[in-house]
Amino acid sequence: MGLIVLLVVGGVLGWLASIVMRTDAQQGIFLNVVVGIVGAMLGGLLLGGGSITNGISGASLIVSFVGALILLAIVNLVRRGSVR
Repeated sequence: MGLIVLLVVGGVLGWLASIVMRTDAQQGIFLNVVVGIVGAMLGGLLLGGGSITNGISGASLIVSFVGALILLAIVNLVRRGSVR
C-alpha cells in the first residue's frame, strides 16, 4: 500500500512541478512520477527534513516539491542552457 501512495503522491508532485517549470507538455504520466520520486529523494538529500520516501507530512511534501523543481531546473539547464 505504501508503494502505491508513493507513486500517486510522487506523480502529483512531479505534475505540479512540471506545470510550474512549464515542461508539462513534454512529459507524460510516467515521467511525472519519476520526476516526483527522484525530486523527493533529491530534496531530502539537499534540504534535509525528510521527503515523501520516508513518510508523508506537510514538511515532506514541501521538501519533495522543491526537490522536483530543482530536478526540472537542472534538466532544463542541461537541455536548453536556461532554467526555463
